Amino acid sequence: MSTVRKQHLSVDRVLLAFLFLAAVLTIGPFLWIALASFKTQIALLMGTVKFTPVSMNYDEVLFGNTSLFARNFLNSIIVASISTMMAMSIGFLAGYSLLRLRWPNWVVNLFLLWAVVFNLVPPVTLAGAWYELFRGVGLANDTIALILAHTTLHLPMSLWLLSSFLREIPRELEEAAFIDGAGFVKTLWRVVIPIMVPGLVSTGILVFIFSWNEFPVALALTNNTSATVPVGIAKFAQENEIKYTQMAAASVLSAIPALLALLFGQRYIVKGLTAGAVK
Repeated sequence: MSTVRKQHLSVDRVLLAFLFLAAVLTIGPFLWIALASFKTQIALLMGTVKFTPVSMNYDEVLFGNTSLFARNFLNSIIVASISTMMAMSIGFLAGYSLLRLRWPNWVVNLFLLWAVVFNLVPPVTLAGAWYELFRGVGLANDTIALILAHTTLHLPMSLWLLSSFLREIPRELEEAAFIDGAGFVKTLWRVVIPIMVPGLVSTGILVFIFSWNEFPVALALTNNTSATVPVGIAKFAQENEIKYTQMAAASVLSAIPALLALLFGQRYIVKGLTAGAVK
């Protein structure tokens, strides 16, 4: 075996070792939570390794008399889905306007800079002002308020990502559609959007997951009946007791939508992330 080949094998082994370590660090905490969800509270606190799995934590989370997790789950689906569609629609049209219409370069750069700066602002700093605003217009503790807040929070990210995908679409395709007699709406629907499907799907999944996991704004703008999943999980930490096993069960259930979205959109995410990498 040549020296060069031995060096390549050594490098491959090191890379595999790092990948294995990264996989353990990523999956390990989730596996620990999943196992904790099938333990009793006593078994978890005692650190028992061998245990008999129980389903009472899931029963309590989903069907318990004092648990509102099923309602929280439905609230999260509504808020994340609607806010994602709104952020995607506005972000797509805004990005198309910035890149295709005759805006001065400083306007385009200013909007994209605003998108980056806004993402650096911690959401909790906006929660107080939004609470006062929505209470003043009669939307206190309303799901609509949280949808509008999440749309505002994730619109900059949607604008930035969709603008980057729009840059990869040649203008000549749209000009050819206009020459053939297609109107603006038909050109977007038949030419631009089909090409952008990987970018739209990957951006939509990211926005949905960010909305699904958002906590501080949801905590400030909701009550028991309008709370989302992250707020519902936090409520298992009560004044006199922290229900660790039920919290673990709720955490496992809360991961299902994101996992399904990633599973069904995986190939689009790969295409979207690699868009423009190969010409």
